[in-house]
Amino acid sequence: MLRPSMLEISGLRKVFPNGVVALDGVDLVVPAGEIVGVIGRSGTGKSTLIRCVNRLEEPTAGTISLEGEDITRMRGPQLRAARRRIGMIFQQFNLLTSRTAAENVALPLEIAGVGRAERRRRAHELLDLVGLGDRGDSYPAQLSGGQKQRVGIARALASEPSLLLSDEATSALDAETTNSVLDLLRRINTELGLTVLLITHEMDVVRRACDSVALLDAGRVVEHGPLGEVVARRDSRLATGLLPQFGRVEIGEHEEAREVVVFDDELQLSDGERVEARSTERIGDRRVTRALVVSPKGVTV
Repeated sequence: MLRPSMLEISGLRKVFPNGVVALDGVDLVVPAGEIVGVIGRSGTGKSTLIRCVNRLEEPTAGTISLEGEDITRMRGPQLRAARRRIGMIFQQFNLLTSRTAAENVALPLEIAGVGRAERRRRAHELLDLVGLGDRGDSYPAQLSGGQKQRVGIARALASEPSLLLSDEATSALDAETTNSVLDLLRRINTELGLTVLLITHEMDVVRRACDSVALLDAGRVVEHGPLGEVVARRDSRLATGLLPQFGRVEIGEHEEAREVVVFDDELQLSDGERVEARSTERIGDRRVTRALVVSPKGVTV
């Protein structure tokens, strides 16, 4: 069953005053309730894309529709109202050092004119949601990197957005903390039904957190789709990075190896074959097994 779209980007171009073309006709649909990852190397336009979505950058051409409304045409109060429907998680946290965790979370509500009592109630509710219910009175300097990012996530949720934008939110974190933050985003997506557009350069982030993925290259989306479909495409540039990984394998002098990828089924071996390495993961809606099958040289399979 197809989900309605939360965000539709069509023909999006961004040309900077110096002539650099950062986005060159981006087309992308983000279904409601999904986590969609946009991946690409540095300089391919990922951060420019997300800054155009929240209108921190003015698009040169194209349209960006949020829940069916073209926000590229909005100005003034209408644009400010639309921005309150978009939450943003930053790579470097962007917390105010002079404010406690709870005060940082409450900042968007303060700007929106929400009363003090309601701001405090909502801030503590959100800190509970991200696992920091006991750190509301702590200042950023007293928090670890992962805790700071959790505060950033809580702040992004303060205005009850329809869409959450994540710009390389885990790139400054170690692997264990990255996984915990990604698991939190997945839990928020599941519990709140929140749509997430996640910008990253790490395939592990896409594999762990996303429902769908888009590859951005030279300012264009050159491949996209649900993870379970992308990983099964023979000509996919993304599939190799999505497949389960295994380490270095050594085989005997009179043996040869072949790599086998199996979707949703059990691995079948012929006589004389053995599995030297195997890794199985759920990628999107597919159960994927990647194996290195070893057999004596000269044996035809």
